[in-house]
Amino acid sequence: MKTLNILFLFILCCITRSYAQQATPNIIVILVDDLGYKDVGFMGGHYYRTPHLDSLAKESLVYEQAYAAASNCAPSRASLLTGLQTSRHGIYTVGSSERGKTEDRKLIPIKNNTTLDSNLPTIATLLSKKGYQTAAIGKWHLSDSPLNHGFSFSFGGDHSGHNKHFSPYKNKAIPDGKPDEYLTDRITNEAIDYIGQQKETSPFFLYLSYYAVHTPLEAPDSLQNHYKGIKGTGERDYPVYAAMIESLDLNIGKLVDKLKQQGLLENTILWFCSDNGGINTISPQQPLRAGKGSYFEGGVRIPFFIHWPKQIQPGRDSSTLVSHLDLLPTIKEIVKDKSPQLLDGESLWSNIRGEDVLQDRVLFWHFPIYLEAYNPSKDDGRDPKFRTRPGSTIRVKNWKLHHYYEDDVYLLYNLSSDIGERINIASEFPDILKKMKSELKKKVLDTHAKIPRQLNPNYKDGL
Repeated sequence: MKTLNILFLFILCCITRSYAQQATPNIIVILVDDLGYKDVGFMGGHYYRTPHLDSLAKESLVYEQAYAAASNCAPSRASLLTGLQTSRHGIYTVGSSERGKTEDRKLIPIKNNTTLDSNLPTIATLLSKKGYQTAAIGKWHLSDSPLNHGFSFSFGGDHSGHNKHFSPYKNKAIPDGKPDEYLTDRITNEAIDYIGQQKETSPFFLYLSYYAVHTPLEAPDSLQNHYKGIKGTGERDYPVYAAMIESLDLNIGKLVDKLKQQGLLENTILWFCSDNGGINTISPQQPLRAGKGSYFEGGVRIPFFIHWPKQIQPGRDSSTLVSHLDLLPTIKEIVKDKSPQLLDGESLWSNIRGEDVLQDRVLFWHFPIYLEAYNPSKDDGRDPKFRTRPGSTIRVKNWKLHHYYEDDVYLLYNLSSDIGERINIASEFPDILKKMKSELKKKVLDTHAKIPRQLNPNYKDGL
């Protein structure tokens, strides 16, 4: 009888665990810093080794037209976590909005928020109310601590945007490890430890945000040796950058192995994406134009996939437009949360199941400030002094419109025939231009986007 009771309890535990896991999937968002959309093999890249990501992508739904909510770090992260446009949370860049030389700025830019308002609910806020354990591990860059934004555990989370990749890290939120410990390894090990501590009956949400592949470019010599003597891409440091990407790939492989070992992979929704486009001078994303900090395609197009075995049919979607803004609405629908909440993204869940193709959606970006150039001769932006001047951008199907506020110029591109955004066809398609301008105006009004209008008295025309 005792043996039967033990067997009964064992079976009951297995059923309970299975039911709990089915009803409450674990959720992991892996966010990489400054990874260009073609810096991975599954998006057609040929310069970097990403076998683990490529293998994971084959089991995932890969969105080939995925976009960052902003073209640089802090605003895109704020938008991903809140599901809100930059114009709603007011984070447009890192630090001051008055970037670049004052005499080159025609307008007084809109003031930038440097801290995410703790009253704005995040993915963690939502999931903690649904009984999830919530952890932010790695780069935060939005406030002093993720613990003020719905997370119950944090490692590495503070205002820091970048630091050394080898210990000592010179980061107060990351205790130094052994000499020459590599940060990507450390972040992954912390995530693996966290996963190992989770109770079987409690679902968890892990926001795993790597500092790689942000500058400074640093990587283990053993991995750099794989790329010596090989012709790469970009203006500098190809072996180092390639090694950083390979290290990232190896570590994500370790994380997936841990999920398999614990029997968690099948009931874990895993999102993978970059926070913005790659830095153009380090890893050009041709045929896309420009890179990080620009609202041309190279600055906002990102790698993006969703992995959930037996729940999501693997494949590739080459037409649906998706955004960072869609993570929170999708998660909200998956966990069946029906509480009212202002959101600018759309749930992808119906699209993932093949029930809605989202053909008529509109993507919108608002950047009412300045961002100085990295390399005036190589950035490939609209002008050599700034990666972006104040403006707004919108995409509807294959049409993309840029509006710059200094000179009230509109640039219209058809991405189906001009993915590099080289030929402005605004004058050739007046009807399309009119419709796009109308859609852009709607977005500006709907999101209460502030437009810079005050002239800068220090501006020197012609510089």
